[in-house]
Amino acid sequence: MEKVIAVLEGDGIGPEIVRESLKALRAIEKKYGHRFTLTPAPFGAGAYFSEGSPFPEETKRICDESDVIIKGPVGLAVEQMSRIPPEHRPENGAILPLRKRYDTFANFRPVRLPKHLASFSPLKPEILGEGIDILMIRELVGGIYFGKKIEGRDADMRFSSDECTYTDEQIRRVAAVAFEEARKRSGRLTNVHKANVLATSRFWNQIVEEVASGFPDVAYRSMLVDNAAYQLVKDPSQFNGVMLLENMQGDILTDQAGGVIGSLGLMPSACIGTVKSYVEPAHGSAPDIAGRDIANPYSMIGSIALMLERCLNLAREASDVWNALFTVFEQGYTTADLSEGPNESRKLLSTSEFGDLVVEYIEKG
Repeated sequence: MEKVIAVLEGDGIGPEIVRESLKALRAIEKKYGHRFTLTPAPFGAGAYFSEGSPFPEETKRICDESDVIIKGPVGLAVEQMSRIPPEHRPENGAILPLRKRYDTFANFRPVRLPKHLASFSPLKPEILGEGIDILMIRELVGGIYFGKKIEGRDADMRFSSDECTYTDEQIRRVAAVAFEEARKRSGRLTNVHKANVLATSRFWNQIVEEVASGFPDVAYRSMLVDNAAYQLVKDPSQFNGVMLLENMQGDILTDQAGGVIGSLGLMPSACIGTVKSYVEPAHGSAPDIAGRDIANPYSMIGSIALMLERCLNLAREASDVWNALFTVFEQGYTTADLSEGPNESRKLLSTSEFGDLVVEYIEKG
């Protein structure tokens, strides 16, 4: 296979963890005889300072001409971010335009913690049960993040508003993806919503239930988002299967899921679009630890596995990466973010050492 891949390293720890993910990708390339042409491009807060835009025109061209995109986390320290106009900050000026440009409507976030790695979680082992294996699917290009935004003042007060809109098509297509995934997995799907208050959630439920009627083999249930947040901590394994979430609620609950399994450093993701797709870690750029070689690269390397699996249809290659990632932990290693409490006795790895071991296990597997 020959593919052109845009590489957006991003900010903070982005270059470090992207580097380790590319080592894993090169190991797969060599092992299976693929050819991946990697084209770097600036993106994020650093790009604003160097290029005058967080999503420069040249970066757009490189992304347009690629088959898939690898994106690192973006954002700099608070004092640097305060020097960027709001419309040019990475969220508004880079991430949302990237999603809109390629219509990456379905965000896949696997939440995996086998029983034998229960010590990574702050929850008690008896709460984790036989382990966690949830695929969170978040709608990514609709809802309040993409709605009209107003900040104003009149004679009596200051005010602001954020418009939240969903169309039938936006809900139906992500629901169909989620039900298809549930059918492939455990056959269970939980639809998360706030229908007791929000009109958009009531509409969301209506469309999701219409889609559900076409999947009688999938065990389907709906749950209020506040209850889902509670249940995710109280009994996370009940969600093993697929969770379907709208944009903002998904943004929040997927981060909570990272806390449940012990670290956002264990949360890779793939943003699947109608035009093309990109992969990224679910966490931020952590500028406070940038350059110290202590960041956990699992999320970024796991995103490469998702790219191979979801974007390039290379299931065997993806399996090699997943197996290598979990083998590192199974061999008694850890990273700084997971090294407290019961994991203090584990052997601590730097960012680059973790990447080296993943490559070693890919080559052996």
